[in-house]
Amino acid sequence: MPTLPGQIADLLASAPFWVAVLRIATPLVLGTLGVLLCERAGVLNLGIEGIMVAGAFGGWLAVYQGAPLWGGVLAAAVVGMAFGLLHGWLTVKLALSQHVSGLGITLLATSLASYAYRVSFPKVESPPTITPFQPMSWLPVPVLSEQTPLTLLALLLVPAVGWLLLRTPLGLALRMVGENPSAAEGQGLSVARLRIAAVVAGSALMGVAGAFLTLAAFDAFYFNMVNGRGWVCVALVVFASWRPGKALLGALLFAFFDALQLRLQQADGSGGEAAFHLPYQLYLMLPYAMAIVALVVVARRAAYPQALMKPYRKGER
Repeated sequence: MPTLPGQIADLLASAPFWVAVLRIATPLVLGTLGVLLCERAGVLNLGIEGIMVAGAFGGWLAVYQGAPLWGGVLAAAVVGMAFGLLHGWLTVKLALSQHVSGLGITLLATSLASYAYRVSFPKVESPPTITPFQPMSWLPVPVLSEQTPLTLLALLLVPAVGWLLLRTPLGLALRMVGENPSAAEGQGLSVARLRIAAVVAGSALMGVAGAFLTLAAFDAFYFNMVNGRGWVCVALVVFASWRPGKALLGALLFAFFDALQLRLQQADGSGGEAAFHLPYQLYLMLPYAMAIVALVVVARRAAYPQALMKPYRKGER
């Protein structure tokens, strides 16, 4: 009878398992990069969960109405930017609570997406479908060739965002307004404009993260399909210590345990000699439990932006 370690070893040697890991990690990578951009500039964006929902619906609806797939991705980014602009105006211009504004954005975006779906399809019992992105079979890389172009985009954005933040004057300015906004103002920089720009750009990535679910992972829009991924992204930024490279590592680690629990559930529920017969709740909690453990270990050493969640008014010291 195969033991649990033996089953796990077989999974680790299986290419389809790693294909699933990379697919699960893709929206987490995009969403985490979006949160990272916002927080590097000093703004906490808890609206990510709702922005992902709105992006998922907006991108899918655009394609359903006849737009190309990349047009759907652009539509999702624009939807994210709109909510990001609202969040930036509330938190930067009006200096309102970033927690309250973010949660309000989540509720507003989720409700608007639900309302728009009901209005657009009042008599539909099952969600309409589209033709989603297809795997990049032309790519001579075994695991990556089974992914869609959005996964490749997410992977390329990791070094791009890292280069932007650490190697460019714009990145230095964004980090400065997140660490010491008064010093940035002293250099003639507009703290408000930089922070709002970072929130808008980060929210665009969050919208694209949601669009991955409807344009690549699935072919339709379902309620609750985001399923807490936005909150996971917020936690992954802390795990990554606000660094894009570590953000990718954290997303892959969470996806690894998520894919693992799915495979173990299948083995347990299939019956036969290899079944483990553990409560399915134990499998479901596995990735979240590991995420909590990782946060406990890493959070104590995390060097967070010093001006994070601190409103700033021009001329203040």
